[in-house]
Amino acid sequence: MSKASSFMLYFYNMSRSADKGSDDDRVFKALASPVRRRMLDALKESPHTTGSLCAVLPRLDRTTVLQHLRVLEQAGLVTGRKVGRERHLSLAPLPIKRIHDRWIGEYMRAAVDLLDRLDDA
Repeated sequence: MSKASSFMLYFYNMSRSADKGSDDDRVFKALASPVRRRMLDALKESPHTTGSLCAVLPRLDRTTVLQHLRVLEQAGLVTGRKVGRERHLSLAPLPIKRIHDRWIGEYMRAAVDLLDRLDDA
């Protein structure tokens, strides 16, 4: 494969990951960041306003928090609604459940089956 065609294949795969069909990819990308996982932990405990979420992460400026929040929203992990001048944010757990059902649950079942077969042997 030529260098140009391998670049085009790389470019195609990278641009495809931004398509609608890559919901799981967006969730995995969102969960890959410790900052975003910390934001989700805070939202798991209770809904937050944008300002109170910024207070949970005092080492980050508001712009950075909003950038991380945008990634979480694009992955469908966080929902927000305006109430006056405030934006109220909540955890949306269905994408995590989808990841669990598709990936974690299947692999856990396979691991349990393997351990069961080892016990029988």
